[in-house]
Amino acid sequence: MIGPECSGKTTLAERLAVRFDVPWVPEFAREYALRADRLLTFEDVVPIALGQMALEDAAAYDSLIILDTDLVSTVVYSGHYYGQCPEWIGREARARKADLYLLTDIDIPWAADAVRDSAATRAALHGEFSTTLAAYGAHFVAIRGDWDARFAAAEKVIEGIHAKTRRREGAC
Repeated sequence: MIGPECSGKTTLAERLAVRFDVPWVPEFAREYALRADRLLTFEDVVPIALGQMALEDAAAYDSLIILDTDLVSTVVYSGHYYGQCPEWIGREARARKADLYLLTDIDIPWAADAVRDSAATRAALHGEFSTTLAAYGAHFVAIRGDWDARFAAAEKVIEGIHAKTRRREGAC
């Protein structure tokens, strides 16, 4: 999952993990921000990246895992808020690039909470996510609509990719 804040990533990730009976990895940055209980700075980017990597590395999976987000998000948010991102995080994001990104659109209402910034940045961030994914050569599919439409679209895309993977694994 990838996209701006409050675009349904966590809700969709949880539902998809249940549907496919696979593990899901939560977004480390959100928990980090809640624990920090202060405005984050550029100095927080590295601990966030390391924490996200640790969560991903600790997840046990065979062939499919749902990530609430990954290092590409760290790259985008660091660039957006601080105008830069440590070079090694960008390299690591490329090396860990997912097989598929579901880019959540901003067509659902924004809801304030303790760590969300502002609805005003969602459109700009959505564009930055799309541009970064394209620059990384990532395979991504836009997910939009109401909750049921989002889930149905995501489920269909994952089923298609999962079926292709199973066919390849079964081939001689």
